[in-house]
Amino acid sequence: MSESTKMTQTQKRILLIGLVPLFMSLLSVSSINVVLPSIAADIDASTSALQWVLTGYALSFGVVLVAAGRAGDVFGRGQLFVIGVGLFGLSSLVAGIAPDPLTLNISRVTMGLGSGFLNPQVVGLLQQYFQGPPRGRAFGLMGTTVGLSVAIGPVLGGALIALFGSDLGWRATFLVNVPFAIASLILARAWLPAGAWRPAVDQDAKNSDGGKDLDPVGVILLGVGVLLILLPFVESSLGGFIWLSLPIGIGMIWVWARWERRYARLGRPPMVDLDLFRIRSFSNGSIIIALYFLGVTSVWVLVAMYMQQGLGHTALAAGMIGLPAALCSAVSADVSGRFVFQIGRRLVVWGIALCLAGLVATIAVVALLSQGIGSEWWMLLTLAFIGTAQGMVISPNQTLTLQEVPLRYAGSSGGVLQTGQRIGTSMGLAIMTALAFSITAVSNWHWGMMGAFVAIAVIVILAGIVGLIEVRRGGSRRA
Repeated sequence: MSESTKMTQTQKRILLIGLVPLFMSLLSVSSINVVLPSIAADIDASTSALQWVLTGYALSFGVVLVAAGRAGDVFGRGQLFVIGVGLFGLSSLVAGIAPDPLTLNISRVTMGLGSGFLNPQVVGLLQQYFQGPPRGRAFGLMGTTVGLSVAIGPVLGGALIALFGSDLGWRATFLVNVPFAIASLILARAWLPAGAWRPAVDQDAKNSDGGKDLDPVGVILLGVGVLLILLPFVESSLGGFIWLSLPIGIGMIWVWARWERRYARLGRPPMVDLDLFRIRSFSNGSIIIALYFLGVTSVWVLVAMYMQQGLGHTALAAGMIGLPAALCSAVSADVSGRFVFQIGRRLVVWGIALCLAGLVATIAVVALLSQGIGSEWWMLLTLAFIGTAQGMVISPNQTLTLQEVPLRYAGSSGGVLQTGQRIGTSMGLAIMTALAFSITAVSNWHWGMMGAFVAIAVIVILAGIVGLIEVRRGGSRRA
């Protein structure tokens, strides 16, 4: 390894401090599905209560990302990171000892808030303390962390249920977060450099009285807008009228954008500098990843439903079929991080092409199964293509998208990027699962699976088109 790609002791410590709680926060997303039946049996949780165990975390996580990122820019990322980890750890403790569904749901919402606080700070710290090839490698390791959390989550949840039994096993999936949160808090205080505790912005984040300016009106407008957009996609039990919140949420985002422009004209620092979207690498990269998450995130849910409801397999078998793909994602993310600056956005386009090949191959396997030919375990290979592609797309795209963003907006821009991912994920899960169920209702699970995968492939193609536009723009600029 050359000197330019070696990491200093401080950088290695930042990675350890940041990626461990990030891993735990994402593990809480991937492990919860397999323990829901145990929760229902132990504390007599209704279907609606179980729905909020899932959606409460997703909603609160997505709503605070941008505001938390900006707060880290203004007050210091160390402070917001510690608050997020502390809130996540304390809420995990409460969830683990929750006596009833209400307590569990409240703790899940606050866990989501903790995750929403800490995630943008990790992105901001990597932007702040890594430059050049080490930054690509750092984001690659971040992608590896994401891939491992997806792979290990369902397996860990099932293992804890098997080890401690149904009543205690689901509680252990929350309580396991607590010691890691405590260790992260201790290490953060000991190892984060002094600059992490200071604001990344100076005069541009101060109001006329010299105090810190967080743009509270912008925070409220954006938070409510994102909440209203996410709500119909994650909470379908409230009935059809809940879809009225979608156009209202879009309207709120429009009002927020107008407010941010006005705030900037008054000489005040906006929560998000909308001129960020004039940076083509940032705007195109944000579109690519939002489209990618809109499509590909639902792959793993659809495969799990197909294995269980369509083919009659156990939850463990459904979880295991995606394990090689997740491990491939973890490896390819690390490798891609080492070469992202040499290859550029072409690496992302190659990943999208590989993902498309995996989708087409999976459709072919399901088509054969519908004719009684072959084995569903062939999907171990086809899904591994999609997993490998994921490591080539997510982390490299994030690295290149944030490359030209000013450091003073590293936190808020990371929050914008992650908010797009959360909205894309929620919309994709709702749309693709609804499509699969509607086709299955008039046919069978083979056709439902194929129909949803075709829709995903179309969205992936759109992401690839944007990627090709960005590749051509980058080539023209270099010429």
